[in-house]
Amino acid sequence: MNIANKWKDYEILDMANGEKLERWKDVVLVRPDPQIIWKDKMFPNKWKNINAKYIRSNTGGGRWEYSKKMPQSWQIEYGKLKFNIKPMGFKHTGLFPEQAVNWDWMIEKIKNSKKQIKVLNLFAYTGGATVACLYAGASVCHVDSSKGMVSWAKENVISSGLEKKKVRYIVDDVIKFVKREIKRGNKYDAIIMDPPSYGRGSNGEVWQFEKDLYGLIQLCIQVLSDNPLFLLINSYTTGISSKVLENILNITIHKKGNISSGEIGLPMTNSKLVLPCGIYGKWES
Repeated sequence: MNIANKWKDYEILDMANGEKLERWKDVVLVRPDPQIIWKDKMFPNKWKNINAKYIRSNTGGGRWEYSKKMPQSWQIEYGKLKFNIKPMGFKHTGLFPEQAVNWDWMIEKIKNSKKQIKVLNLFAYTGGATVACLYAGASVCHVDSSKGMVSWAKENVISSGLEKKKVRYIVDDVIKFVKREIKRGNKYDAIIMDPPSYGRGSNGEVWQFEKDLYGLIQLCIQVLSDNPLFLLINSYTTGISSKVLENILNITIHKKGNISSGEIGLPMTNSKLVLPCGIYGKWES
C-alpha cells in the first residue's frame, strides 16, 4: 500500500464505529467511512473537541451537524500546494488527502522527465492533480462535467500561485471530450483519471464504472503521445480489485514501460493503523 504520510495540515486522529476523526488544519471533523468496522476508540477524549460531524440519513444523503463555530471555507497546505476546503454535500470537503501520495509521484515523474509534459486530467474534480502537475512544470487540460468543481479547481490553482501556468479548464462529458481530441489529433504525454462509480455528464450522459471504464481507456490510448510519461487510474469503486485496473492496462497499452497497481491509504497519528482509501493502476515509462 502507498501511504500518504507527509501531511502537516491534515491527519486522522482516531477511527471507530464507521467514523474517522480528522484534523484539517485547525478544524476537526467527523465523517463516515465504510472501511472502519471496528468498535473501540483508541483516543476517546479527542472526540469531545470537534467542529462538525456528518450525519448520514436513513433515506440517503445526510447533513452536517455543527458543534462549534468554524469558517465556511479555509485553506490547507501540502508542501507548496494550497487547497480550499469546505464541508459540502455527501460528506465531502473538496479534497481527497490520500491522493497526496500520487501527487508526489506525478511531480517527481514530470520533473525528472527533463521535457515539457502535457497532461490530461479527466474527472478532475477540484484539481488536486492539476495543481500538482502545474507545480511540477507541466501544462494541464483539466476536464470535469461539473461547472462548480471546475470553478473550485481554478480557485485552488490561484491559491497555489500557479494561475500563470498553462492550463485549460473544460466543462464536458469526459468520453465525448476524448473522442473530439482524437478527431483533432491532440496528444498528451500523461493522462490521469479518477472516475466515479456512477455519474452524469454535463448533458445528462450516464457513466458507469464497470461498463464504461474499459472503453474510455481504449480511447485514451489514442491520445497518448509517441513517448508518453504515464497513465494513472484512481478508483473508489467498491468491490473492484486494483488487479482489475492492472489487467486493463496490460490489455490496452502496448508501449514499453512498467505497469503496476495497488492500494492507497492514510495513516492514523500515534498508532499502527492505516485507513485504506482506494486503488490505483498505472503505466509509466
